[in-house]
Amino acid sequence: MDSHWFSTLFDGDYDDIMNNVADYVNYGNSSVNDGDCSDNNSSDTDDDDDNDSDEEALGASNREVQERFQHSGETISRYFNEVLRSVCSLATDLIQPADPGFVNTPREIVNNPRYMPHFKNCIGAIDGTHVHACVSFENQIPFIGRKGVPTQNVMTACSFDMQFTFVWAGWEGSAHDTRIFLEAIDNPRIKFPKPPEGKYYLVDSGYPNEYGFLGPYRGHRYHLQEFRRRGQPQTREEIFNRMHSSIRCVIERTFGVWKKRWRILQNMPSFNYKTQVRIVVASMAIHNYIRRTSMQDVAFMEFDRHPDFVPDDFLTDVAPHSQSQGHQRPSRMDYVRDGIAASLMTEL
Repeated sequence: MDSHWFSTLFDGDYDDIMNNVADYVNYGNSSVNDGDCSDNNSSDTDDDDDNDSDEEALGASNREVQERFQHSGETISRYFNEVLRSVCSLATDLIQPADPGFVNTPREIVNNPRYMPHFKNCIGAIDGTHVHACVSFENQIPFIGRKGVPTQNVMTACSFDMQFTFVWAGWEGSAHDTRIFLEAIDNPRIKFPKPPEGKYYLVDSGYPNEYGFLGPYRGHRYHLQEFRRRGQPQTREEIFNRMHSSIRCVIERTFGVWKKRWRILQNMPSFNYKTQVRIVVASMAIHNYIRRTSMQDVAFMEFDRHPDFVPDDFLTDVAPHSQSQGHQRPSRMDYVRDGIAASLMTEL
């Protein structure tokens, strides 16, 4: 085996190992995925009779891979998939709230006078994100949504220390965030970590106004860059929205660390779709493991040093991000939001 790879493994440089393996492994063998990846009957057929196309896309031929690892391409592919399945099996333990009963106020809230006591009952943030999906041409239509290219839509929740506490991967890119969200919280088989009475997640205006999920005031400035461009908030709704956005951006920052580390998410090779879904879950599990065990991780340290930095997504929208589907009915969360807004106003 290549001596550089051997030393890398034992030097603990885990950031690059799976990225480089994925870059060099050739998954050119024909496969058919007729499985149900997300309970939404998504399926895809990946037919590839020409290994040269895969070699060109991944930047290495099967022969180069064999030379680097001193094993056949079939062997490398088989073991990569075994490791992938093993990491996914660990995801149940790695992707979950550190405080399953949500008894304690997160320390990131407690230790920040801007947020405490106003958001003392907040337990995390929820949002969806898209990663590239590699699907055959005839199956692409359901996967093309607001990004304009085939994507996988992934719903997640995160804690305020940038760890994923829930993931539901495998939805087609055209699936609306509201549909995924309602399915997640209403279907007991999904095992979404629901907030207990009096607690709530932060969500953006694309989600419905359900109890336990606190969104911003609609029709008012919200994103931090809007306040940077157009000045300080002028109304209680804008004051609340700016603070809400400041806290909720933790999930966008979490996506930023995750996507920066895993280059494979930016250009997914032609694995069968179930494998693409497993890669999302496995990479999130390893993301959490690194956060818990490495105090000197370069990617996390960069974001920790700049707590207001919100990275741009490498997949930009080509169509507007629609609001939640249907009419927003009155909710108990309206009173929660009004109460927090009034509390923030007293500090002016």
